[in-house]
Amino acid sequence: MFTTRFEAWVRRHAEALMTALGRTPLTPNQVTVVGVALTFLAAGLVAFGHLRWAGVVLIFAGTCDILDGALARSTNAAYPYGAFLDSTLDRYSEGAVYLGLAAYFVTIDPPLQEWLILATLAALAGSFLVSYVRARAQSLGFACKSGLVQRPERVVATVVGLLLGGWWLYGIVFLLAIVTNITALQRIREVWLQGRAQRLAREREVKAKAGRAAPTQIP
Repeated sequence: MFTTRFEAWVRRHAEALMTALGRTPLTPNQVTVVGVALTFLAAGLVAFGHLRWAGVVLIFAGTCDILDGALARSTNAAYPYGAFLDSTLDRYSEGAVYLGLAAYFVTIDPPLQEWLILATLAALAGSFLVSYVRARAQSLGFACKSGLVQRPERVVATVVGLLLGGWWLYGIVFLLAIVTNITALQRIREVWLQGRAQRLAREREVKAKAGRAAPTQIP
């Protein structure tokens, strides 16, 4: 994940900014909702073909996505429901952007139109699977953090595509359709390897117990 270090750097500075600003009337959940509202606005702009404005609005939406967590940590207001709400609304945000892209691609002349819509749907499914696989794996006690692209990479790629427009946007949508699903498969494999290791460890433990419990043969 090529943005991991950059994301950590941004998170540290966002927390420092929130601490320097002191007490603010906004709560982390309110910042999260503002970010989602901005994302919906960006999705609407995409649908009507205002791509560059959509990219600019999406930058502000991404900033809110960073600041809500920083605000929660700096004010000791982090709690499970806030994390749940943030993750859930992130899925709504991603879905809205892809729906906006699909609506925009309807205006493109065939046969490129059909391929772009299919790529958008594939990218949407892959993005949701990346998040679902991690959430489901962690609920079962597995570690699941690997993969080619996470949400920050997807947002950055989408913003770049919107700002540049044209074939750049088309190419990035096709790229996201591929790399999101590769990431989901990478995470499935990661969990499978951990599950196999657990199964082999249990089998060795059962064999060891059986060996200790076996009666000693008297010649």
